[in-house]
Amino acid sequence: MDKIDNIEELKELASLIRQDIVKMLSAAGSGHTGGSLGLTDIFTVLYFNILNHDPEKPIWPERDRLILSNGHIVPVRYATMARAGYFSITKLKSLRKLGSFLQGHPSLHDFPAMECSGGPLGQGISVSVGMALAAKLNKEKHHIYCTVGDGELNEGQCWEGFMMAAKNKLNNLTFIIDRNNIQIDGPTDKVMPLDSLANKLRAFNLDVKTINGHNYKQLLSELKIKGKNKPKAIIAKTIPGKGVSFMENKYEWHGIAPNEEELVKALNELKYVK
Repeated sequence: MDKIDNIEELKELASLIRQDIVKMLSAAGSGHTGGSLGLTDIFTVLYFNILNHDPEKPIWPERDRLILSNGHIVPVRYATMARAGYFSITKLKSLRKLGSFLQGHPSLHDFPAMECSGGPLGQGISVSVGMALAAKLNKEKHHIYCTVGDGELNEGQCWEGFMMAAKNKLNNLTFIIDRNNIQIDGPTDKVMPLDSLANKLRAFNLDVKTINGHNYKQLLSELKIKGKNKPKAIIAKTIPGKGVSFMENKYEWHGIAPNEEELVKALNELKYVK
């Protein structure tokens, strides 16, 4: 699909996507609000500028792959894909409903464009490594992106995947680590500190860059650059609940949805202003 380079256009789209997210979560009465809002700028840039994809041909063999290892933030992907033309925006209201293809975690069976189903945290990293290795073996040119939560890095499987990716020099793989400093039980530095995360990842032989996950110039630049003969890890510093004052940086909003009153307040704050 045509790429959007204009930052103001991307920001306006992100505002609409954030509004879609809070509406769909409120309608569902459950889901993960904080991380979905925090990753909206990244998903907007991915779908409208970076990814090689076609909403008319969602399983086109030459498409880039996007894997959600942190599958619980899938509302941001659904909302972004709807705005990109994969399906009607009206379908977002079916989130988490029985029989809907928009389940609370990605479901490949219900929605093949998801690339893989969600599962235990860390699983998506292993899947993305397998996809990247297969692409190398088959001499295919597409790129694989994998979003990862910082709380998810408590899982040992993540680090096994990083080692495997580095060992095989998978420069066709980019990990996007959502460094929002919260997880479901509280701040990451209290639950399981990730001190010197960049140094840890470099020790696992990844090409590491740290950026502001809401800075469009940085996103447009770094998401295009591959790792130097190794997999790349982008540590994206984000604000959970971004755009809604009473949600921002509050770990309590990791896994709850806004009620009707909170929805009205959130929508008022999320209106796009140039």
